[in-house]
Amino acid sequence: QVQLVESGGGLVQPGGSLRLSCAGDGFTLDYYTIGWFRQAPGKEREGVSCIADRSDGGTYIADSVKGRVTVSRDRAKNTIYLQMNSLKHEDTAIYYCARGGPGIFYSGSYFRSDLYDLWGQGTQVTVSS
Repeated sequence: QVQLVESGGGLVQPGGSLRLSCAGDGFTLDYYTIGWFRQAPGKEREGVSCIADRSDGGTYIADSVKGRVTVSRDRAKNTIYLQMNSLKHEDTAIYYCARGGPGIFYSGSYFRSDLYDLWGQGTQVTVSS
């Protein structure tokens, strides 16, 4: 079975940090663009970050989280990490990772969700004191 599995969400105080994981099950993440998205209650889904396939390794971070978020790839663990620091109340959302073809990153279509063909189940992040 081919799937993406997110983990690492939880409850954190404002100013805290979390590291989310996106593991590939049944396929190798190396050959794909991996996007991180989030959806807060009552709001539309928005892109958070994007990492290119292994041949490039480039990353793109949304303006809304720039300076607070980094994305990285661990090839040995077949996992993509989303490190989030200085968390704010407005970061509260369900976070999803998604798989897309290499062309997504190279074309600059980082957060066109219709181009991603496989989505994880999501992990809840709640920022609250």
